[in-house]
Amino acid sequence: MSKSNTLFIGLDVHKETTDVAYVSDKLDDRVQYHGTINTNLRAFNKLLRYFKAKANKLCVTYQAGPCGYWLYRHLNSHGIECWVVAPSLTPKAPGDRVKTDKRDAMTLARLARTGDINSIYIPDSCDEAIRDLIRCREDAMLDYRQAKMRLKSFLLRHGHPCTGRQNWTEAYRRHLGAIHFLEPAQKIAYQHYINIVTEQFERLQHLNIELETLAQSWRWYPLVQRLCVLRGIRFLSAVTLVAELGDLRRFNHPRSLMNFVGLTPSEYSSGTRQRLGAITKTGNTHARRILVEAAWSYRFSPKVSEEMQKRLQGHSAKLQNLSWEIQQRLCKRDAKLRARGKEKNKIVVAIARELVGYIWTLHCRLTHKVRQ
Repeated sequence: MSKSNTLFIGLDVHKETTDVAYVSDKLDDRVQYHGTINTNLRAFNKLLRYFKAKANKLCVTYQAGPCGYWLYRHLNSHGIECWVVAPSLTPKAPGDRVKTDKRDAMTLARLARTGDINSIYIPDSCDEAIRDLIRCREDAMLDYRQAKMRLKSFLLRHGHPCTGRQNWTEAYRRHLGAIHFLEPAQKIAYQHYINIVTEQFERLQHLNIELETLAQSWRWYPLVQRLCVLRGIRFLSAVTLVAELGDLRRFNHPRSLMNFVGLTPSEYSSGTRQRLGAITKTGNTHARRILVEAAWSYRFSPKVSEEMQKRLQGHSAKLQNLSWEIQQRLCKRDAKLRARGKEKNKIVVAIARELVGYIWTLHCRLTHKVRQ
């Protein structure tokens, strides 16, 4: 029996099991269901040996999910083409109301043969490692905030409300140390809350130091430094944006990047009627949050503060001038939208959307590495 030229394999990957379906590149062949295997390297290696005997080339497709990209890297190490597709971008018939693992695997194999699905961007292992550390820091920040809220709630219940902004400084620690409780149980509970906040704060500071150290040897560190010339974007914001967005050269136009972070308005138009809705909020939520937070800083008049001057040091005069032009442009646009009576949240989104275009420019135009 002759081998097929190309065999398209669809995988529905789960934590413990994976359903497998395949189809050849011949249009008259039907999709075949292979069965269910265990989700481990031994089972996948056995599966690959079986399919290599049936075709000259293998093309494996599976949907992105909580299992990560280890399977993609394992297949690439064996020289096998692999596509990782987004579940939200997988075509589905409106009347299809039946969903099973078997049908999902067969659908992926069929769509791969017809070319109706595209693979998402896969970061390399180093980029993913930096991104994991950044998200670990974000989790530590949330744990730190929750610990402080529990402490403040405890103090509020017992007549010691916290007013204003409290930073975890030595002066504030002395203030907490001056608060006493008569009941032994309350003393224990109070000290427990303080210890948790202290521990979370030290853990957060440790992660900040580790991130700054590891980022200096990262291949995208020059881009991180370049983004720090923008108003509202410091080191943590810049490294988060670069880690979450990945290689920006894969976007041929800044509007493609705007669509990726979900800052473009949705649209439902028909005939002569045009209707624009809220932003799509698709793509990377971490990057969109950082961009919106940075956009709030353009509410104020253009200014090169002392902290901004330190960030501009070491950069070329061309980049410093571009930073000032961007700041003037966005601050002027913010003022113009406020004068027109626009809602402040819509203004911030508009500024964040335009800021995305300048980020694309800083990466692609100044480095002269735009993908042709």
